[in-house]
Amino acid sequence: MGVHEIGVDRSAAALDDPVRRPRLLVIGLGIVVLTVAVLQTAVVPVLGVIAEQLDASTVAVSWAVTANLLAAAAMTPLIGRLADLHRKKRVLLGVLIVVLAGSVLAAATTSLALLITARVLQAASFALYPISIAILREELPPQRMGSALAILSGTLGFGGGAGLVVVGLLMSGNADYHRVFWLTTGFTVLVIGLVVALVPNRPRSATGSIDWLGALGLAAGLTAVLLTITQGNEWGWASPRTLATAAGGVVILACWWIWERRVARPLVSTRMLTRRSMLFTNLATVSVGMGLYFAFLGLTQFVQMDPEIAGYGFGATVLQASVVYLLPGALAGFVVALVSGRFIDRFGARPVLMIAAVVGIAGFALIAFAHTSAWQVIVASVLANVYISLGYGALPALVVSEVETGETGVATGMNAIARTVGSSIAAALVALLLNRTTAAGTPLESSFVATFLGGSATAVLAIALIAASRPRPPHRESVEARYESRAMNHEWG
Repeated sequence: MGVHEIGVDRSAAALDDPVRRPRLLVIGLGIVVLTVAVLQTAVVPVLGVIAEQLDASTVAVSWAVTANLLAAAAMTPLIGRLADLHRKKRVLLGVLIVVLAGSVLAAATTSLALLITARVLQAASFALYPISIAILREELPPQRMGSALAILSGTLGFGGGAGLVVVGLLMSGNADYHRVFWLTTGFTVLVIGLVVALVPNRPRSATGSIDWLGALGLAAGLTAVLLTITQGNEWGWASPRTLATAAGGVVILACWWIWERRVARPLVSTRMLTRRSMLFTNLATVSVGMGLYFAFLGLTQFVQMDPEIAGYGFGATVLQASVVYLLPGALAGFVVALVSGRFIDRFGARPVLMIAAVVGIAGFALIAFAHTSAWQVIVASVLANVYISLGYGALPALVVSEVETGETGVATGMNAIARTVGSSIAAALVALLLNRTTAAGTPLESSFVATFLGGSATAVLAIALIAASRPRPPHRESVEARYESRAMNHEWG
């Protein structure tokens, strides 16, 4: 049975027992995905407060972010595979319970070690996005997937900016950082209620087993590579520790690749990953993930620079940076994502992605060369967010169209890891660039210019990768056509 035929069988089966409230399901899963963005960004603005209130060093506290990232890379593909093989609602609820436990622990503890442990538990939230996509593919007809994916991606992009705004409001004055994690606790409880009420409890749609050795190898290899990226600035890029960790990660991933090619039931199909369209889509996802952090980190820090000391910037507080400079872009990205599904359905994901990248190039170039007025920064933020939001909507659509239904969870999980790798690379590059300081101890203005030009470069790379990816062969019948044919047969009996 072909790749898309399997997806059609599941969609046709859903016709026998259709989801009662598809719009509510999409909205509910959008709120589920919002959890990922909130948990990922909420802790970043309060790292300094955590260090002060726990009497810990900035380097030690930074592990609250690093450990979360490493754990996400290790867990996401495995949880995606679990969702492919078991009832997706149960897996989704299981992930949310783990996230809830992490939020409660972070809100209750005054130990840095336990806080980092809590952040490891919260890293399970990264799997909510691929599981939600797998649920939508199981419940919705193919012609509605583009719009649904756009809503999820728009929520993911909007959540980062919204999380910063909420945290800024919570932390006004000399507030205790624990209230941020009590917020995530309450939000997770709300999300669990939505999942219980809205997500159908379908039987599993695929059979198979889990390649536990492959899962362990992939987790170890990705962890080593990401550890090198995130800690390279701290350890020194040419230090023995950095080089040994990088080499170890590469060797482990090479061994994992050989194992996955030979094992009967691999965790991830290497044939799927090396398929031209899938390979270039994941590489383009790395580029878009880099663009997200070039914009997020670059803009946030640039507007907070004191112009009297640095000679540039706007002297904004965290709250001002979020509300005045970042929120308009986040809202624009969200609104565009809501309507982008129609364009993806009509013109295809690749053309939409390429146009979005052109918008991203314009936005990053604008702020690189014109950043003396607030309106210039806001317009650049809007353009960059439109690019990222459209990219986040179109890229999963490309992934879903190229894999079997039973591989949706693990395939979108690997795509999410590609986005995480891109964000990690960009974060390391931004940190490296901003370490170039003036005599006053502030980053050079040219470092920010290089950061924003880096965003433009990643958008150019995304265009090249998508253009090089192979479109679906024209002689193959489209998913939509086969679905309509199957639906008509079902209707006429």
